[in-house]
Order: sequence, then structure tokens, then C-alpha cells
Amino acid sequence: MKSGQNKRIDFLQMATRIFHIAIFLFLGIMLNAQEAMDSTATVTEKKPVKKTFESSLLMNANTIMVPYKNSFQMDFSHRFGTWEDGYEHFYGIFNPSNIRIGFDFVPVNKLMVGFGFSNQNNLWDGYAKYALLQQKTNGGTAISLTYYVNAAVDTREKENTNFLESSDRWSFFNQIMIARKFSDAFSLQLSGNLSWFNYSPVYDAEGVYLGRNNNATFSAGALARYKISKVFSLTAEYDLPITDQVFFDPEPNLSFGFEVTTSAHSFQVFVGNYQSLIPQYNHALNTNSFGDNQILIGFNLTRLWSF
Repeated sequence: MKSGQNKRIDFLQMATRIFHIAIFLFLGIMLNAQEAMDSTATVTEKKPVKKTFESSLLMNANTIMVPYKNSFQMDFSHRFGTWEDGYEHFYGIFNPSNIRIGFDFVPVNKLMVGFGFSNQNNLWDGYAKYALLQQKTNGGTAISLTYYVNAAVDTREKENTNFLESSDRWSFFNQIMIARKFSDAFSLQLSGNLSWFNYSPVYDAEGVYLGRNNNATFSAGALARYKISKVFSLTAEYDLPITDQVFFDPEPNLSFGFEVTTSAHSFQVFVGNYQSLIPQYNHALNTNSFGDNQILIGFNLTRLWSF
């Protein structure tokens, strides 16, 4: 048991150092890029940079991207079970899985709204995403800045839950995303996140009530994409919980995958240790440890229509 704890601590320390280094590199490169653009700025029209990411959804995270006005999108996301049992459950494919179907619409420029349903706890969620700033060409804004908010409600029958009040069913997620497209091939996004649960009880393995964790969990995230060809990209994601909880600290997320895109489709396949499809459940409640081989296969499929 002690060896496993030391292994987890070593993994967390290593991942934290890598994450901090990535943040400093990103900020340094961003500032240098801004200075370079300012020194060469001309009267050329400053236009928004296109396709910082190919989709509004990448692996377990939303991106800063908001499609054009009157766009409609359908999302299908799937997470298999963890593969720690190996071949016995065919590396998680035959374990219990999680599925979400979502629908998104862009009613006005820079604003995307949507809702979805996932089989985890019969969760219905609704969200909104607004592009506050857009990276520009020819000496314009150096970064893109987008705000995302999500609200989810657990709709299971009361006898299958421990909720005391109707409000206990609700949870929320707030996120500020900062991104930059450094070249035609490479894009990077950083985020600061706040997860909130109205009700956060903790039970032991025998179901005995221990108390409550903090309602709020702060976390930070990083998302990267590197294009290999016009339609094929490599992707990576890391999320680090910051809040020290009373009873239970969530595990950080590490994911790697690839994405294939067309003008209207995005198909992503990846491995990582987030299993939920609602962001606050991942950032505040994740128990899967990448270092302990509690890894799973996931995929997303999005279809975009423009009217």
C-alpha cells in the first residue's frame, strides 16, 4: 500500500513540474510573439485566426472555438471502462461504459449554447460558451479568450440517491480558456476551472457516511494539438486539481490521442484516465489514476451543420 502511495506521489510531483514548466513556456512565447507582431504591424486588416482547433470539443475538454452564427452541432461521446484488468475484460471495452449525446447551437456571433444527456447518474447538462477575445492576424490580439459554464442535474430516482433536497442534485462548472495558434500545425490552450457541487458527501467502502468535501474544487488544464496533415492531428491533455479536499483529492488527468477531421466532422480517439463526460465530475471526483494503469479508451464524434 505504501509503495502505491509513493508511486502516486512521484507521479503527481512529476506531472505538476511538467505542467508548471508548460505554463511558463507558453506565457513567455506568447509575450515574445506579441512583441514581434507589434514591431511588424501594418495597416493590413486584422482578421481572426482560423481553426486554432478543428472542433469545439477535444478529448475531455471544450476548446475556445465557437462556430459561425446559425451553426448546429451534434456530439456523441463514449468512454469505455478502465483497462487495468487486461484481456479478461478486453482492456475495458466490456466493462461498464459512459455515453453522452449532446446538441449545440450558435444563435449569435461568438455564443454557443447546448445541452446533453449521459447515462452516468442520468445526468442532464446545459452549457454556454462565449468567445471574449479572438486571436488576430497582422499584429492584432495575440491570444483567444473564451468563457465556458456548465450546469448539470442528477435525475435518478430519489430512492437510488442520498439527496436530501432537490437542490442537492445540481452541480456547476466554470472555465476560462486562453489559447494561441502558434503556427499552422501547433495550438495550445490553458484553462483555469472551478467545479461546484451543492452536495458533496463522502462514504467509505462499506457505505458509512464520513462527512462532506468542500463544495468547490479549483483546477488547471492544458490542451495541445499538432497537425500532421490537413486532416490528421495528434492531441494531448493534462488537468491538475489544486484544491486540497477534506476526505478525497481527485486524481489528475493525462490523455493522448489523435483527431481526424473534415469540413463538418471531427472524430477523436484517445486514451486517458477521465471517465465522466460532465466536466465537474471529472475535475472534482475522478478516482482513476494514470500511474496505476487505471486508463481507458475514449472517442468523440461531432457533426456540424451551417444554416
